Amino acid sequence: MSEDRLNTKAAGIVSGAVMLSRLLGMVREVLFAGLFGAGLEYDAFLAAFRIPNLLRDLFAEGALSTAFVTVFSQKIAKEGMESAWKLAAKMMTLTTIFMSLLSLLGVLFAAPIVHLMVPGFDEIPGKTALTIHLTQIMYPFILLVSLAALVMGMLNATNRFTAAALASSFFNIGSIAGGVAFGWWLDPHFGVKSLSGLAFGTLLGGLLQLGVQLPSLSKAGCRFLLDFNWRDPGVSQILTLMFPAVIAASAVQINVMVNSNFASHLGNGPTSWLSYSFRLMQLPLGMFGVAVATVTLPVISRASALGDMSRFREILARGMRLAVFFTFPSAVGLIMLAQPIIALIYQRGKFHDTDSLHTAEALQFYAIGLVAYSCIKVLVPAFYAINHRWTPMTVSFCSIGLNLLLNWLFIFHWNMGHQGLALSTSISATVNFSLLYFFMGRLSGSLETEAMLLTLGKCLLASLPIVLVGWLTHPWLEGVAHASIVIRAGALFTVIAAAVTLFLAASWLLKIEGFSEFLGVVARKLKLRAS
Repeated sequence: MSEDRLNTKAAGIVSGAVMLSRLLGMVREVLFAGLFGAGLEYDAFLAAFRIPNLLRDLFAEGALSTAFVTVFSQKIAKEGMESAWKLAAKMMTLTTIFMSLLSLLGVLFAAPIVHLMVPGFDEIPGKTALTIHLTQIMYPFILLVSLAALVMGMLNATNRFTAAALASSFFNIGSIAGGVAFGWWLDPHFGVKSLSGLAFGTLLGGLLQLGVQLPSLSKAGCRFLLDFNWRDPGVSQILTLMFPAVIAASAVQINVMVNSNFASHLGNGPTSWLSYSFRLMQLPLGMFGVAVATVTLPVISRASALGDMSRFREILARGMRLAVFFTFPSAVGLIMLAQPIIALIYQRGKFHDTDSLHTAEALQFYAIGLVAYSCIKVLVPAFYAINHRWTPMTVSFCSIGLNLLLNWLFIFHWNMGHQGLALSTSISATVNFSLLYFFMGRLSGSLETEAMLLTLGKCLLASLPIVLVGWLTHPWLEGVAHASIVIRAGALFTVIAAAVTLFLAASWLLKIEGFSEFLGVVARKLKLRAS
């Protein structure tokens, strides 16, 4: 029982930290939108940041972290802490040297990398050169976050969650404060030169993400010493485990690279519009999809380890239905209220009416896939829990082919512009989830599909009042579109509050399963506060 309480506490810490990081990321985007808008300069910065960030997702916070935590935890259990720390020293040494060489290669070969990633930038004078310059500044970021990921794994494996969970928030704090300070120092008017300051701020954020964890690591008993004995069985096991994880993660990164490639052919603006809108969609995904997945995974992992597949299927199915309940109305709300939400959050400084319109268009098409995205967050870890890690990888590669085909059709044949890129992403995510759901059903048995379809149908009916509220209040929100921020915020908050109230009332009338779960959470929170 104490272990369950510990896991629940850890899940709460991680979920809260994810939400804090997403909110700080949103603050970062809002600030940069006001300073640079959506055009040549910020397109170049986003593309330059995305290149080392792809490697971060692929290695540092994906394959490397997962494989290291697995082997490190086994070392603790079987051989004790001293043996585990020796393995950590070997991996820290190996990672430092390898990622330093990778960073150096990235700086030296930034030009061909940029030409490969965003070839369309060549069509606009100066855009490719600026992207190359910013890429060269930010490439060492991969070294810092790789070391931060290893430290995070050590802390989690030794049950020290707080510093590790907050590390990504410190990245956002460092990149915001450092980016603005360095940018102002280079160019007080925040022109093109100040983008170099943002790039240096990113490095500062990576340094903070690593540094904020080191005191906790020291308290845990780690003393880092260089160790070049890489023929250790533990190191070999980590590298072996990394291989399938890298292959699986590469599918996602190829999709990102494909979308960036197509967006680069659409002129100035689309890269920024897509980034701003996707960042906003990450809020409900982080609040609900990631949170549900975090709570569900420990339970289904224990059920799988005990061979209790009935319990495994029950919890997994309930987790997906709960994700649907929370994200379905969120998706409908984002579709109906995209423009006033975008305008309220981003529209100031160099971010104008046109940018709000085009960013809102992208958000509406991204929101179509929100339910699928959240269910994927719950479903994919379940394959790892039952030792079928290759299935998500295979499905991901199928989604790459579909995404590539749809991008080509939407951009070059149907002239849908950046909206087509957002729509193809949502369609690919929906197909991805459908295939994963099918295969999980074949592997584990029934996933209570009738209950899932019933929840989807009821959520659709319960969301109709959101559509009605959005449609009826559209003229009012348009009328206050250029009023003060206080009036716009008040109007939008009133509309959202009305929509949420009507959705919850409809959920109560329709007796949607997730509604009772929601009431249980609220009741527990009120009980805790009362006590």
